[in-house]
Amino acid sequence: MSTIGIQHLKALAVFSTVVDTGSFAAAARQLASSRSRVSEQISQLEEDLGVRLLQRSTRKLSLTEEGRQIHDKARALSRVLEETREIATQESPKGRVSITTTHDVGVSQLLPALTAFRRSYPEVELDVILSDERLDLIAEGIDVGLRVGLPRDDSLIGRVLYEDRFALFASADYVAEHGTPTDFASLAEHHWISLAKITPGGIFRLYRGDNLVTIEAQHYESCNSPLMMIKMCEAGMGIAQLFPSTVRSEIASGRLVRLMPDLTGPQMLFSLVYPSRKQLPLRIRALIDHLLGFRLFDR
Repeated sequence: MSTIGIQHLKALAVFSTVVDTGSFAAAARQLASSRSRVSEQISQLEEDLGVRLLQRSTRKLSLTEEGRQIHDKARALSRVLEETREIATQESPKGRVSITTTHDVGVSQLLPALTAFRRSYPEVELDVILSDERLDLIAEGIDVGLRVGLPRDDSLIGRVLYEDRFALFASADYVAEHGTPTDFASLAEHHWISLAKITPGGIFRLYRGDNLVTIEAQHYESCNSPLMMIKMCEAGMGIAQLFPSTVRSEIASGRLVRLMPDLTGPQMLFSLVYPSRKQLPLRIRALIDHLLGFRLFDR
């Protein structure tokens, strides 16, 4: 009576390797084992199955009818093992990596880094997930996240990429039409663009040195997207509190103008977040190392 179970999968893979290589000795070399150990595994498998799989002679091995039928099924196991070995021991990064960040950081910061990464690692393909909500990396099965702040969850690793502070910006057209504010009172009278989660109710908290300054905007538009807020500011709809790192091209081209540069937000950390430090696949490690070395803030 057969007592076959899941514990016999390894023995079936060994059997398949013996048949495919043509001898116990050849199978032993491929499996980094000994001829006697391979022979013992096949004998034990035959005993547990209750059927003979191989006819042995001094010159060659031949399959029995039952052995042929079982080999047709078991040969898939050796292929699975070989493919698994190739994945685990690959010498160059390949496969898919998923990364998430907000829309504004993705377009302004991440895109140049990913373009360079693609040139360096052509066999790694990317799943870029832009969301202004903080996605759960583990629950969503996402490999890497680029976020403001360090993770509070002990199951996540955080590596600081760069630092930045909020500053005040308006479009050149807005300044030409409404003038440049020079004090807190005139700031409050201007039109503002508020990010709903950061400045609810049009109340902006900034610092002049170590002193907290609170500005209550009399007129403001509210938006839930940092990228949309940048575009609204660029379109001349008002003053916005933005990270300079996300609007560098707009500043360089003169489309956005910084106002009252002595007012800034608190220092904020932008970090790379991922679920584990151990046994990272080469493709994920390559992306993490690339982003850590790319110096996003300096570009």
